[in-house]
Amino acid sequence: MPDDVNIAHKEKMVRRDEAFERKMARATREKGLLIVYTGAGKGKTTAALGLALRALGQGMRVGIVQFIKGAIPTGEAALLSKSSERIEIHTLGEGFTWKTQDLERDVATAQRAWQKAVELLRDPSFDMVVLDELNIVLRYDYLPLADVVAELTRKRPMLHVVVTGRNAKPALLEMADLVTEMTMVKHPFRDGIKPQRGIEF
Repeated sequence: MPDDVNIAHKEKMVRRDEAFERKMARATREKGLLIVYTGAGKGKTTAALGLALRALGQGMRVGIVQFIKGAIPTGEAALLSKSSERIEIHTLGEGFTWKTQDLERDVATAQRAWQKAVELLRDPSFDMVVLDELNIVLRYDYLPLADVVAELTRKRPMLHVVVTGRNAKPALLEMADLVTEMTMVKHPFRDGIKPQRGIEF
């Protein structure tokens, strides 16, 4: 590698390091974050479970409520339900809402899951609570958005809350500390490939 290329690279990395250190110096606050994973792309629950795994590795206690999943046994529920006393998973959904075709039943199911979510959110033993597919039930108005926003506003200062699902409501995006939108570029389902064990469930 020519010397001038190495020198230019080093100077560039020094500037990046200095910029990073300035940002770190300004980041003095500590708080529990509200994190939203939304968008049409795959990976929202996967990202949330990755955070849960990271939190467990740091000795934290994690609670998970799955609002939609439940009709098909998932790998995460099978593993997490027996892995540790530091994690609780409650799979309380009944599958895709277009399969049940019963509005009253879907609303009742969402309300039961929300009651469990509130229980976990208010339990001081949890450091992180994942509300998987909460955005879906909010999109279809199975839960009052105002109730959810009010509960999240009252959360303990150091509690991390992770919300997943497509079509996150603007009010939730506004109050969140971190929002990531998953964008679908390609999906095997569009090529006639069925959902794969260990990937989709």
